Parts: sequence; C-alpha cells; structure tokens
Amino acid sequence: MRKILYLLSLLIGLSAFAQQNNETKNDSVSGIKKTISEFSEKKGHPFTTGYLPVGFFDIDLKSLFKYNVHEGLRLGIGGVTNEKLFENYKLGGYIAYGFKDETYKYSLGGSVLLNKEKKAWVSLYYTDDIKEIGTYDFLTDARFYSLFEPRLLNITQFYKYTQWQANIQSELSPKILTELRVQHSDVSNFEDYYFIKDGKGYQTYQLAEAVLSFRIKLQTDSIVNDDGKKVATDVLPKVSAQITKGFKGIAGSDFDYAKFGLKFDYEIERKNLSNTSFLLQGVLATGDVPLTHLYHAFPNQPTKEKLSKRFSVAGVQSFETMYFGEFYSDKLAMLQIKHTFRRFKLAKNWKPEMVVISRHAIGDMSDPARHFGIPFNTLDHPYNEAGLELNKIALGFGLSFAYRYGYYNLPSFEDNVSFKFTFNLKI
Repeated sequence: MRKILYLLSLLIGLSAFAQQNNETKNDSVSGIKKTISEFSEKKGHPFTTGYLPVGFFDIDLKSLFKYNVHEGLRLGIGGVTNEKLFENYKLGGYIAYGFKDETYKYSLGGSVLLNKEKKAWVSLYYTDDIKEIGTYDFLTDARFYSLFEPRLLNITQFYKYTQWQANIQSELSPKILTELRVQHSDVSNFEDYYFIKDGKGYQTYQLAEAVLSFRIKLQTDSIVNDDGKKVATDVLPKVSAQITKGFKGIAGSDFDYAKFGLKFDYEIERKNLSNTSFLLQGVLATGDVPLTHLYHAFPNQPTKEKLSKRFSVAGVQSFETMYFGEFYSDKLAMLQIKHTFRRFKLAKNWKPEMVVISRHAIGDMSDPARHFGIPFNTLDHPYNEAGLELNKIALGFGLSFAYRYGYYNLPSFEDNVSFKFTFNLKI
C-alpha cells in the first residue's frame, strides 16, 4: 500500500511538472522531489497532511478513492487552491462517483483570508453527498488528517443530504482552534425510517443549524527517550467542545433542538517508547432530533453471522465487537484506554508492536418510539470490550482481537468475538 501511494503521488506530480516545465524525464523527477520536499518543509508531508501539491492546486488524498456498502467503490478528485494562485483566497471542492449506487457526489466553494496571523478564513460551500446515520463530528477534528479510514469499509446505514454552509475558522493561538458554522440541510433517508413528531412521520426534512466548536491542545513539556530523541508530552489533555443549535422555521427547517459534545484526549509518552492514551467523550441531544443526527458509539462489527465473514479492517477508535445499527442514543459517554508497548525487535527490520485496549460506553434514549422503521437497542447499561492488537507485523499490516463482555455479552461465544487486520501507515 505504501509503495502504491508513493507511486500515485509521483505520477500526479510528474504529469503536472512536465506540463509546466517541458524538461527531460530525469529533471522532472528531480523537480517533483524538490516540490514535495519544499511542501513538506512548509506544510508537512503529503501523507501526513493529506494534501499533495500539483502546481497551484493541493489535491486532497482522501477524495481519491473509498469503499463502502452503499456506494461500492467510490472514485473522485478534490482539493483546494494554494497561494500560488491566490494568497488570500481559496477555491475548493470535490467530485466523486459511486459505482454501486451509480450516483455523483460533489462539493464546491471558496474561502477568504481575514487575518493572516490568526489564520482566520471565512468560507462558503455547497455539498451534495451521503453520510452515515448517527455519526457526530467535531468540526475542529476535520483539520487533523487520517489517510486511511477503516470504518468506511463496513458502514451499512447512510442518508442523503444537500447542504449550504458558511463558516469562519481560526487559530486563536497555536494551541487553540475554533470554528463557527451556520448551515442549512435537506435530508432524505435511504432507509425506511420516519421521525415521529406531533403524530406526523418525517422521512425527509430540513434542518437549520449553528455550530460552535473549539479544540484546545495544552502541550507543555517534552522528554528525551531512550533512543535519544526529543518527544513532546501532554501534561494536560487536549479538549474538544462543540455546541449545535437547530432552529425551527428558518428557511423551512422542521425541528428545534440542541446538541452538546465534549471530548478529552490524553496521551502519556514514556522514555522507554511506550505510551498510554485515554479518550473520554460525552454527547447529549435535547429537543426534536431525528435518528440521522443522534449518536452511535462508532461500531465496527459487520452484521454477518460467521466470524470468518466478519474479518475486515479494525478502526482506530471504534468498538470492534459492536454491530452496525445495534445501538443509538441521545445521550452517550465513552471511555477508551490504550497501552502501546515498546516495539519488540524480532529481526533487523521486523519490529512488531503490541497494544492492549479497554473500551466502555453507556447511553440512553429518552423516547425510542419516535424513531420508526429502524430497529435498534439503547445503551442504558455499560457496554464493555477488551482488545489486543499486534501491529506492523508486515508492510504496515497487523492483527486485531477483541471480546465483548458484561451486560451485552451475547449467548454465542463467536458473536462476542472480533478478529480483524490492522493497517498502520507511517511515512
């Protein structure tokens, strides 16, 4: 996979560089390496930031290809212009095609720089796409890139939406990110789902929302590990907070509600190259909120009977033994603890990594009867999962094992077990 990604980046860069310079093949390759090197020094490596520079356009690597149950293979292209075209303006978007649903999805918009020192940008975008039912995203988390999104392969429940959004995002300081967004969405369900309000069933609806999001990173110390490298440590956790308000009656919107999210992310780095991370997250929704915009606990267990047929790719922060569509909540708390041992050397270039994991969740649904057509359970008792990962066994691939225990333990042992592979790409 790493070789394929490198080859893809080189081919894209080679084509652009050849068109601009019309030089020999060897000079072009050198130019590509120089371009990527310069980009890496200024903005970070493309496989870290998620953007590959091609002239005045930074290609979003996440937009190139994906796979899920609804769309099948999804191919696309997207990105944003850079300072080589306009220093104080950006044009961006993407277009993608799903070969299973045979439908195009796209987004288009632009941004204007208000304050260079604070990196304050005002943006306006229009999007026509699909989204997973019950997912909840912190806006400021979108600034942190992940090349490979494992859960996308297994997701089964989506809804369609078109959306206008205007937002302002800024770095108030190197440690504080903030974003304010107003948006209007038209939602339609692929599933046979109806939200019941005042005796009326809504399968399509409009939502007008305002969202305020913060991310604070309190990095205050560093250590020198046993390999002699300086490593930053987080003495206090990174904190993400978000408030969403839905307004009824604005541009035809149907519901009035409020949603709150709070997340603590704390990682302890040690001199012996081991680390322990803690992720605590709580979300709450009040008012008239359809299931599409409520919460799940990031399940990642395919809904298939045999363990062998559930073999897929493990997520990073997902519950591996929780089945898709099994639980939904309007209030939810999750705790995940991971301890990563120092990589052990089996050969010169063979250094696997062992991780032990403990995940827990508890939630509730105030009125499940308002959600008609999609059967689900509520997490009104603790959900517990223990896991073990052996990562980086070969070519970035490893294995993941997890077991479901406690109140939601299922009668069949096989149904409580998750066995998957992991993939960790490190450039």
